[in-house]
Amino acid sequence: MQYRRFGRTNLPMPVFSCGGMRYQFKWQDVPLSDIPTDNQANLEATIRRALELGITHIETARGYGTSEMQLGQILPKLPREKLIVQTKVAPAENPKEFEDTFNQSLAYLKLDHVDLLGLHGVNNAELLEQCLRPGGCLEVAQKLQQQGKVRFIGFSTHAPTEVILRAIDTDQFDYVNLHWYYIYQNNWTAIEAATLHDMGVFIISPSNKGGMLYQPSQKLTELCVPLSPIVFNNLFCLSHPQVHTLSVGAARPQDFDEHLKTLDLLDRAEELLPPIMNRLEQAAIEALGKDWYQTWHIGLPQPEETPYHINIPAILWLFNLVKAYDMLDFAKMRYNLLGNGGHWFFGTKADRASQVDLTECLRNSPHAEKIPGILQAADRLMGGEGVRRLSQQ
Repeated sequence: MQYRRFGRTNLPMPVFSCGGMRYQFKWQDVPLSDIPTDNQANLEATIRRALELGITHIETARGYGTSEMQLGQILPKLPREKLIVQTKVAPAENPKEFEDTFNQSLAYLKLDHVDLLGLHGVNNAELLEQCLRPGGCLEVAQKLQQQGKVRFIGFSTHAPTEVILRAIDTDQFDYVNLHWYYIYQNNWTAIEAATLHDMGVFIISPSNKGGMLYQPSQKLTELCVPLSPIVFNNLFCLSHPQVHTLSVGAARPQDFDEHLKTLDLLDRAEELLPPIMNRLEQAAIEALGKDWYQTWHIGLPQPEETPYHINIPAILWLFNLVKAYDMLDFAKMRYNLLGNGGHWFFGTKADRASQVDLTECLRNSPHAEKIPGILQAADRLMGGEGVRRLSQQ
């Protein structure tokens, strides 16, 4: 395993982290006695495999159902000084509720402290204000830090980049968990800002939100040769020293195997990445046209500014991925989450785009005339039954 200094925390962070949202029994709390023996054995085998590989960062959240409770059956048996344990707690209107929820996390984990506490899902300006206001959740986290229950404080986010930047610029957080990978590079300015503040940078779910790369399209697979899409995306992310760790949401011990192939290639990134990135760009230009490829994102409204809160940027992004790389399964999964994702994936689908006048909200787009038609085509291509977030299932 390779390690990177996790910003101002000075923790030696493995470049892969063991994310804890796919090996647990249920997304809801249940009594420990209800957890099947084979499920618990699989979780413990996954953790032991991670540690054998040098993946010392175990990451979970109160919102991950039985994950913390099940981890609490193995973490106390392991050398505490060799572990970096992170849990996350969602901001709450009532700061006492936030504190009580954290204490429940600690009790489930059966630890006397966590190394990293993330304010979970700081996904819009209102939630950021809940954290930052006097007496808010950040102050509670800092009190827990003073009590020795927390070593370092960060936040996880699915927010627009400007909200992430506002949080980083407070200089109150030691690290950030955010989305950034080859197919979604919008948050690079946030990573640059985090670097200026000497914050740790943790990339959320690069193989899932980065394109369901464990089930890639044939076209994407061919474009990434000689690497697999997973290894290409890992290498792309880790070729930037500002990025410290990538989450691997392992559901079983062998789920680390493909990711490990990245390690021996890190010093060859300058050789391996440019040909693949050039092929990906050329494929996109051929499919989309150079003008659209370079300018489609300019002047688009946020969902809050759009009739029915249609998430135009996300829909056009997904439509582009289908046209360029045949990523239809991924696009359908994300598209049909719109309307059900709450502040985690805000906005709605384009199924009503033909019923509204988008002229005003598209006034700053160079493609204002053709976007309504593309939105309708996107809905025909990707529409289907609504999808719920994993935590809602």
